[in-house]
Amino acid sequence: MSYLNDPRVLFAAERTLLAWNRTSIAVMGFGFVIERFGLFMQLIAARVPEKVERGPSFWIGLVFILLGSIIALASAVQYEETLNKLGPEEIPDGYRLHMPTALNVTVAVAGAALLVYLFVS
Repeated sequence: MSYLNDPRVLFAAERTLLAWNRTSIAVMGFGFVIERFGLFMQLIAARVPEKVERGPSFWIGLVFILLGSIIALASAVQYEETLNKLGPEEIPDGYRLHMPTALNVTVAVAGAALLVYLFVS
């Protein structure tokens, strides 16, 4: 339990969570770009295969998307652990504590859905 009795501790933890959220979105976006780069290179090479080949860029991109989802989930867990260590004096009355966690979990689920979509299509 924290003994600072200062609500700024909560807001600092929330800012950190949201920074990790932005990082996870950026990593997933980078993975998507890498995954689509292989398709772009096939089109540039002027060869249109009957079936799109899954080269190294496909697998590397999927790993980055998976990594982004894991980052979003792990940061949500870490934030919840931090919330459990805060005292009641550090939480403003009526403040919705779990909205940032819900946002990160939603981003993680969206990343997993993107991963499944790219793998299946």
